[in-house]
Amino acid sequence: GVPSRMNVGQILETHMGWAARGLGLKIDDALQAYRRSGDLAPVRDAMKLAYGDDVYEEGIKGMDDDQLVTAAGNVTRGVPIATPVFDGAKEEDINDALERAGFTSSAQSILYDGRTGEQFSRPVTVGMKYLLKLHHLVDDKIHARSTGPYSLVTQQPLGGKAQFGGQRFGEMEVWALEAYGAAYTLQEMLTVKSDDVAGRTKVYESIVKGEDNFEAGVPESFNVLVKEVRGLGLNMELLDAEGED
Repeated sequence: GVPSRMNVGQILETHMGWAARGLGLKIDDALQAYRRSGDLAPVRDAMKLAYGDDVYEEGIKGMDDDQLVTAAGNVTRGVPIATPVFDGAKEEDINDALERAGFTSSAQSILYDGRTGEQFSRPVTVGMKYLLKLHHLVDDKIHARSTGPYSLVTQQPLGGKAQFGGQRFGEMEVWALEAYGAAYTLQEMLTVKSDDVAGRTKVYESIVKGEDNFEAGVPESFNVLVKEVRGLGLNMELLDAEGED
């Protein structure tokens, strides 16, 4: 599965990052072998595997021993990779890098449940990608409202901090209150805290007087619906309990 907000580019980057990490580990293994034996051949082979023949011949082959060890030590945590936004690394390039790093082309790994130690039923995609820290701070977002501006058409509170608006209580939030059976809370949310013009005025007066009673009326959104239905040529009217308009 793929998290719903992930795009294809991020998945491909995850795979490429995993390959780059694997190539870095191969270079690290070669460096460890060099420190034990003093033989630099495995390091040269690992660098050639990671960077390819062309880059190796142009830049790495001419390095002396110290330069090679330093260069290899800088990429043990992962070989840096850059690719253009368009016409960049293709699927075959990523598969080739994964295979050179010693992974399967699926870039999936066997994972185990941390509590039971049991293996998960299928391989899981594991990789590395860049994360960008976004400039979202609480100081810019904190907001509160008692009463404020309302939409002219629906009479519901405006949205957003810039408009000194209210918090949207959406469809799924309504489902949550319905699931809990919180009928009176739900009634408040959909009437006196929203677009019941007469009701919210009375509630405000009650609060000012120190009383705690409220009476919900008809939300203005119902009147908007009636007007839209009448716009279709259907004269819909609301009757009270006695059958009067």
